[in-house]
Amino acid sequence: MSRTLIIFCLTVLLLSACNAKRDNHAKDYLVFRYNESKGIPNLDPAFARSLPVIWPVHQLFNGLVQLSDSLVVEPCIAKSWEVSSNGLEYTFHLRNDVFFHSSPLFGDSKQRKVVAADFVFSINRIINPDIASPGAWVFATLDTEKKGTTGGCLAINDSTLRLYLKKPFPAFLGQLSMPYAYVVPKEVVDYYGRDFGRNPIGTGPFFLKYWKEGEKLVMRRNPNYFEVDSKGQALPYLEAVSITFIADKQSEFLEFMVGNLDFLSGVHASSKDELLTRSGKLNPKYNGQISLITGPYLNTEYIGFLVDTLQLSNSARVSEKVRKAIAYGFDRHKMMTYLRSNMGYPAEGGFIPLGMPGFDSTFVGFTYNPQYAAKLLEEAGFPQGKGLEPITISTTDDYVDICEFIQHQLGQIGIPIRVEVMPGATYRDMMANAKLTFFRGSWVADYADAENYLALFVSSNFSPNGPNYTHFSSKEFDQLYHRASMESNNAKRYKIYQQMDSVIISNAVVVPLYYDKVVRFTRADVVGLKANPMNLLTLKRVSKLKPS
Repeated sequence: MSRTLIIFCLTVLLLSACNAKRDNHAKDYLVFRYNESKGIPNLDPAFARSLPVIWPVHQLFNGLVQLSDSLVVEPCIAKSWEVSSNGLEYTFHLRNDVFFHSSPLFGDSKQRKVVAADFVFSINRIINPDIASPGAWVFATLDTEKKGTTGGCLAINDSTLRLYLKKPFPAFLGQLSMPYAYVVPKEVVDYYGRDFGRNPIGTGPFFLKYWKEGEKLVMRRNPNYFEVDSKGQALPYLEAVSITFIADKQSEFLEFMVGNLDFLSGVHASSKDELLTRSGKLNPKYNGQISLITGPYLNTEYIGFLVDTLQLSNSARVSEKVRKAIAYGFDRHKMMTYLRSNMGYPAEGGFIPLGMPGFDSTFVGFTYNPQYAAKLLEEAGFPQGKGLEPITISTTDDYVDICEFIQHQLGQIGIPIRVEVMPGATYRDMMANAKLTFFRGSWVADYADAENYLALFVSSNFSPNGPNYTHFSSKEFDQLYHRASMESNNAKRYKIYQQMDSVIISNAVVVPLYYDKVVRFTRADVVGLKANPMNLLTLKRVSKLKPS
């Protein structure tokens, strides 16, 4: 081959490669890219208890109902429903155009319509103790002994589902919007067993295309998705969602700044001062390049104590007066100003967050009062902290600054605090299994009812089978919880909720830190991404501007 011909061939190959790269880059507007620094252990709705799992699961699956951005329960796979006058029977009428994602396990057609029996299977899978789903408590109100039903569920026909409750429970419909109530196909679950979370098949706007652990997860547009927008256009608008797993927050931030990511969630210490002003506004130098989206976030950040008298020895237990000294011993306002750029509200009320129906704006919980904290410490037998063993608070790396701030302020009144930083997965597992004595926690609302927060302290919800991570047990609290669950009048139920909240604060089971805000940064070409009080990442109505 002549030298001229070789050069010509190499030039053609180079141009082809450049054109292919240019074509791929031109299609970037069809792909939404975000990073999950904590990793994604599985994609099974049965185990979707944290946002890193809930966000992708929310793209892959659907339930009977869904929440609007204003926390109104709306139809999803169920097009309508009725509740009996006694509040014990919920009858759902299903759409007839909802199909599971394509799978060879459905036979030659690789397609299968969702029917009522799929929900009977899915719900009973969650409550099956062999599955050990952390969401089993969600369906605790089902009348599993009801004759003629399977676990309190009855498929009257393919398009009609009825659920029976043991007692009225006003929050039940909202609970059905949770990922634990998403529908899954029996034949696929039976085939994969415990590996279903690595091979998910749902009904959502996207389906799983590729997943290499620790590197990338890609979801593609579901061409058979059943929802349309107000103009009748099929959802979703995007062709794909790409998730990376960069653990380092600084590296994640740099990837966003150079345009390799479309979205950042929350405010991290490494990027806070660059992106935000002290007042919590977007840094003016990024106007036109980056958008800041904020809104109410039903999330209470707190520190919790394991108070199980059976599990803890006296030496490991933190007494109530010491817990209260901790609660009064640090300045939440200063903490929010200097560490969170006021992206949140100092939690000086109860555990129920600002913005949740039932929040009592007149209730005063723990405020900064170092003199009273010192008095409590002395009453506990530790004047100026003398004789008090160091107390270890467990956290993940993204809350180290908060914990070190608390450590510093409490140290000034004589309370010795050690900060233990743990990997996210290890931390969550140990907290869920009651292996952390003192821990930094978050509770994000799963549904728009304050019962969701107060359920964390009900005796029957002890972890690991429920969300009571503190193992708090109170007959008074349990009785109030029962009364609230029987009360259909919202105003009266909220009053009971407020009584329950005051019991939690008076026992200092948890120490609320702040009520959060949704804080989202996007590239300027992202359209349709909103904030919602649940901090769900809903991508079916999101698009990106096509480059000119």
